[in-house]
Amino acid sequence: MRVSSLDLNTSQGPTTAYVDRPEQDTNTAVILIQEWWGINQHIRDIASRYAHEGYNCIAPDLYRGRVAQDAEEASAMMHGLAIEDGMETIRRGVDAARDSFGFDQFVITGYCMGGTFALRAACEISELKAAAPFYGDIPEENVLKNLKVPTLFIAGKRDAWINQEKVNGLKASAAKYNLPVETVSYDADHAFFNDTRPESTTLKRRKMRGDAYSNFSGSILLHNKKKLATGDVSVTVTEPRAVASGTSKLLSLKWFPSGPSGLQARVFIPLATARGSEY
Repeated sequence: MRVSSLDLNTSQGPTTAYVDRPEQDTNTAVILIQEWWGINQHIRDIASRYAHEGYNCIAPDLYRGRVAQDAEEASAMMHGLAIEDGMETIRRGVDAARDSFGFDQFVITGYCMGGTFALRAACEISELKAAAPFYGDIPEENVLKNLKVPTLFIAGKRDAWINQEKVNGLKASAAKYNLPVETVSYDADHAFFNDTRPESTTLKRRKMRGDAYSNFSGSILLHNKKKLATGDVSVTVTEPRAVASGTSKLLSLKWFPSGPSGLQARVFIPLATARGSEY
């Protein structure tokens, strides 16, 4: 993998973006938006997973180098970040990645606070082709109604913050405005993807034993593909190596209109990350 950084200039001051690229060049980039902790080792690890799968990953630093040490500090930093500031940083990250590396296909994902920004960005940033926000807050209706790219929203049924009322509100808006969004809810709590939490001890032990499953989760992977006859984008959920035997399960979701792009978005979510729960 090739790790580097990009310098970003914003109206609120300079920041950087963490970059992890695969050995073989590709024009597709995943924009990865941080949790409320900042660009910590967990976020860098996620970026390396994308690079390992053959995708460039760009993680713009919304906190300008700061990393929270505890939940109280993380909460204060998140609430001190203006939406406009975060969105500008994401836009600058897209611009810098395009100008520096020649990337021309961008998708976005994010977790917790990052999920909030990822969903909003999918509504507002025209360069994005697909989105997979994890348990982020839902933007106001006048923003959400502008969503035009295939989006998979991942939630936890036991999440007290992004609760089922909010998820149902997203579903209602999707039906009202015919939005290209699907929701998947696991029987899990908030931040279930973060395998550095104490609650993930069992998962860590399984990793150490070398069980044959992957914790590579929530990645929107954009593939160049021959244009489909319908002119659609296929959104598919797959769970690679979700059990020790190495078997996988493939679930097909809706087809979403994509215009002329003829690209396919795929999202990988193993059951192991969601504590073995079913859809």
